[in-house]
Amino acid sequence: MSLNAIALNCTLKTKPSDASSTKRILSLIAEELKKDGVETETIQLADRAILPGVKSDEGEGDEWPQIREKILAADILIVGTPIWLGQPSSVAKRALERMDAFLDETDEQGRMVSCGRVAAVAVVGNEDGAHHVSAELFQALNDVGFTIPANAVCYWVGEAMGSQNFIDLKQVPEAVQTMAGMLARNTSHLARLLSNARYPGEGD
Repeated sequence: MSLNAIALNCTLKTKPSDASSTKRILSLIAEELKKDGVETETIQLADRAILPGVKSDEGEGDEWPQIREKILAADILIVGTPIWLGQPSSVAKRALERMDAFLDETDEQGRMVSCGRVAAVAVVGNEDGAHHVSAELFQALNDVGFTIPANAVCYWVGEAMGSQNFIDLKQVPEAVQTMAGMLARNTSHLARLLSNARYPGEGD
């Protein structure tokens, strides 16, 4: 069966045409997902008017509702973020804050609207912190109803305090390519399983 994925590019750069390390690693993952029959759409969040808050719609001018629809229409969510000060980007955190609304948006059997969807993470930076950042994102995504498969992170970090970024590399390191492939296979596999067997709800 065919699947679709939505990738949230949480770079701080505001123009989708701008090159970024986050964009590059998300493209790498999208290529691997395509090998498994998964089409990926990428949204650069800093290019959108995502208002602060924890509701699914924060009113006039808020572009989150349209993004939310795309997330819930997809089988797979990929969150890509750079590391800033050892943390996920502020853009990634805002997206997670807006998905906090999923906690109260449940069906008649108590399942969140995100139930049955799979999430994975991509992290880039030239400082330590990939494990910390992925751990923060995994916990938050799990809290709001997403399922995390095995090996669901692909990351690259350069030399601490160095100046080289992932986008500067002439060739993708073999280890990163391997991680991207594993992420894609495991994520699409689990998404197919969950599409055929929903999580039980209250009373099932």
